[in-house]
Amino acid sequence: MADKSPSTDSPRALRERSVPAPKAATLGWSEVDVRAVDTVRTLAADAVQKTGNGHPGSAISLAPLAYLIYQNVLRHDVADPHWLGRDRFVLSVGHSSLTQYIQLYFDGLLEKSDIESLRTWGSKTPGHPEVHHTAGVDLTTGPLGSGVATGIGMAMAARRQHGLYDPEAAPGESVFDHHVYIVAGDGCMMEGVASEASSLAATQELGNLTLIYDQNQISIEDDTDISFTEDVPERYRAYGWDVRIVQWRPNHGTTSDDYVEDVDALFAAIEEGKKVTDKPTFIMVRTVIAWPAPTKRGTGESHGSALGEDEIKGMKQLLGFDPAQTFEVDDDVLQHVRSTRAERSRALRVEWDEKFEDWTKANPRQAELLGRVRARELPEGFDAAVPVWDADPKGIATRAASGKILTALADVMPELWGGSADLAESNNTTMGGQPSFLPTNRQTASWKGNPYGRTLHFGVRENAMGMIVNGIALDGLTRPYGGTFLVFSDYMRPAVRLGAIQECDAIYVWTHDSIGLGEDGPTHQPIEQLAALRAMPGLDIVRPADANETAAAWKAILSSHGRPTGLALSRQAMPIFDRSTMGSVDGVAKGAYVLAEGSKQTPDVIVVATGSEVSVAVEAAGTLESQGIATRVVSMPCVEWFVHQDDAYKEQVLPRGVRARVSIEAGSPTGWRDIVGDAGIIIGIDHFGASADGKKLLTEFGFTPEHVVAAAKESQARAQSGTIVPGGDGPSAGGAGFEEGN
Repeated sequence: MADKSPSTDSPRALRERSVPAPKAATLGWSEVDVRAVDTVRTLAADAVQKTGNGHPGSAISLAPLAYLIYQNVLRHDVADPHWLGRDRFVLSVGHSSLTQYIQLYFDGLLEKSDIESLRTWGSKTPGHPEVHHTAGVDLTTGPLGSGVATGIGMAMAARRQHGLYDPEAAPGESVFDHHVYIVAGDGCMMEGVASEASSLAATQELGNLTLIYDQNQISIEDDTDISFTEDVPERYRAYGWDVRIVQWRPNHGTTSDDYVEDVDALFAAIEEGKKVTDKPTFIMVRTVIAWPAPTKRGTGESHGSALGEDEIKGMKQLLGFDPAQTFEVDDDVLQHVRSTRAERSRALRVEWDEKFEDWTKANPRQAELLGRVRARELPEGFDAAVPVWDADPKGIATRAASGKILTALADVMPELWGGSADLAESNNTTMGGQPSFLPTNRQTASWKGNPYGRTLHFGVRENAMGMIVNGIALDGLTRPYGGTFLVFSDYMRPAVRLGAIQECDAIYVWTHDSIGLGEDGPTHQPIEQLAALRAMPGLDIVRPADANETAAAWKAILSSHGRPTGLALSRQAMPIFDRSTMGSVDGVAKGAYVLAEGSKQTPDVIVVATGSEVSVAVEAAGTLESQGIATRVVSMPCVEWFVHQDDAYKEQVLPRGVRARVSIEAGSPTGWRDIVGDAGIIIGIDHFGASADGKKLLTEFGFTPEHVVAAAKESQARAQSGTIVPGGDGPSAGGAGFEEGN
């Protein structure tokens, strides 16, 4: 329903407009379109002014760009924001959220009241765009540069989907082909993650990607000359992008009224760029932030704070709006925009639906696959395809087991794909016999592939890898993973955090999970990473104890949705337990389970362990049992999964009446007090490692059966005497005794 706000007559207002109108003769924009662009500017200014905080400047100056994209460029359906055939729009400069929100209001997905409630409790218009929260938002943005990298992941996903579901179609001719448009700012161009991902995008020759850089050369600290003076287009040319420059502002610092918003030139640059199919397109638009605000255009003041009532009134006068009115939207403007967009959407949808119906009839096998993936169902034969290992005291590394699992799943689960940050052979992330995802001319003697392959090569770019994996997951029709060493999860933490915020089905494979990796030394040996990652809301961390737990972990991960998962895997070999005498791996999906039961129904002591330390706990339990101490061993591969179980199951595994407990994990002791309780002993490590053989390090730092036995007896003594450990986890038990719950 059209908004009824008092307004001046549109044609008269346009005649009285004191600044040049956006130039759009080629597009055939009418006076109403120009009025719509100006309405975007005034709404952005009013919204921030009403809330009292926000970022009006870019939303005001990007008004013609955003209107052009949504009105004339973007393939989207205003009636179905989740349409399979839609293009993706990524606002990497997420603080300028009104740039997108006002277009979604014009689409009919938001109401004017949503714009008025910007950045307030319960609104559909939070400070930065959030996927799953606001209809029409495909990606959560805010941390600068992240949208660039994640959008590049979406472009990679689109190409893989073409090869997976419609391999016979020519490039650009499939119903699964869509374009990704990213709008970025100066801050995005400064952030390293955008550079990492942009370099890879050029190597991948992503012709389905257009990045529009709003170069207004203003940041919170005002003129970017104090920190950012590089020639960004030349950088992108060096990467290998198709580079175009649209010169709305002729020179740095120009703020005069000869400024021309040439949307015809921008539209031509976008359309010509789309014809370049072997390169992503980079378009730099030189703008003046907050143009045409009378005194704050081109200033840092307009970047991140309200313009002020007088400034907004002055801008409205220049644009022919009533200065006394706020949130003014002419009925004819809203009717024109919504009707033209609805008509365009219907035409695009009818055309696509016909092609999709033809594809469905011609490709029944792929159509069945698509239906299964969209329904989030596992394939027939999935369980049977997952390997099972016989008991073996020598065992194998869990990273090696993971690699075998991925290879075994390759044929049965074609939507699964991934790679690593230049560590394929160390992370074991390559599915055996599967081609690389590469332009044909990028193949090497070691890596053969094609544009639709499934082995990803991210290069040494951990943060970009995480963002790209998130983008692939959010695009929705495949299941991605990316690997590196656990210690380098620090490099990708911003991406992991965004994955958790967005509840995306990303899988992060982190190997070399402890000091057990050995000679590479403290720079490569994770200590605090497990605890730090477990502290992140919405993220599951899984550290399996042997090959079969690894298989069960992959099963559980691929069966679930809505939370990213990190797999922490070992470099060193780990014994494979005899499941005929020990607990079933079915318990892995519950996060913790009884692996080895004690000689009494109610044990004297419980030892809880993860990963490579589980076998140490089992050996220690044997010693304790021989000494008449009934000992239960609990394997806890995923604390988060266990926390989500019901109280009855938790009591079954960790009965509250048993206060004598020991935890052992080759990482920071932080967090384990919640598991072992006030009489428990935490065996961990709270200092950096050293360069030596992994077995030597584990022995020197106290990760031995003997240490567990001593800790169990000390915990028993505490429980019997009523000793309560002071708060905090205290130092580790790495040879330092048992004071303060270490």
